[in-house]
Amino acid sequence: MATADLLVIIVDLVLRQIPIAFSLSFLFLVHVPVCNVHAFLLYAVTDCSVWFTVTFTFDRFVAICCQKLKTNDCTERTAAVVLGTVTVLSCLKNTFWYFMLSGKYLLSNSPWFCWARPGALVWGIGEFFQYIITPVIPFVLIVLFKTSTIRYVLVASRARRRLRGPSSGESGRDPEIESRRKSLILLLVISGNFIVLWAVHAIFIVWFRLSGLILSWNYPEFAIGELGYMLQIPSCCTNTALYAVTQTKFRQQFKEVVKAPVSLIVKCTQRRGI
Repeated sequence: MATADLLVIIVDLVLRQIPIAFSLSFLFLVHVPVCNVHAFLLYAVTDCSVWFTVTFTFDRFVAICCQKLKTNDCTERTAAVVLGTVTVLSCLKNTFWYFMLSGKYLLSNSPWFCWARPGALVWGIGEFFQYIITPVIPFVLIVLFKTSTIRYVLVASRARRRLRGPSSGESGRDPEIESRRKSLILLLVISGNFIVLWAVHAIFIVWFRLSGLILSWNYPEFAIGELGYMLQIPSCCTNTALYAVTQTKFRQQFKEVVKAPVSLIVKCTQRRGI
């Protein structure tokens, strides 16, 4: 997830947005036929980022709600196979953009950054289905897995409270219940973050394509599309940050990394003093 998110920032923000923002300094890109390759890489890594989030959500769902499958399925080997499969499928799916877009950069402040090839209706239909696969289907799957996980945790927590009631002789704070409450908050924040940040972009694309098919509909303002792209970019890194920062083991390792240089300097100083 972290690797895919970092590639999104590099390929989308650096390699795409900077040439568009400083188009006069990058006019030579108009004559270099690489934009369709760039588009393929951009959409492939974005798909990987989104679907890695889906697979990670499913992995957490299995680990929490399906104890019988946890031992066999929640392994490093299974994770490697799933991530490899998602990567290959994302690359195959996004070869569409290579053929839809030309190799010439548009270099203007608009949602498109490559010149499109002739055949607007065919490419428009294909693009519509591309956005159905990502991010609409991930929206549905993430909500489904998160809802099922939250429901399972709530039911298990109620049962645990009843077992730890006054009749059981146990009282006071329950660390397990508090841990589950924090997990629920994390699940809700991550789900809401992903859906909200992707929603504007998805609505713009669907609205834009339906406007081309339904004559009575007006085209949306391109400012909405730019806002959607602006929100989409941070959505590809916040999930990794939230998962990492909220994990106790990550914070412990981060503290060790920060303390390591200081400890090394102290040891060297002590040795010289001796």
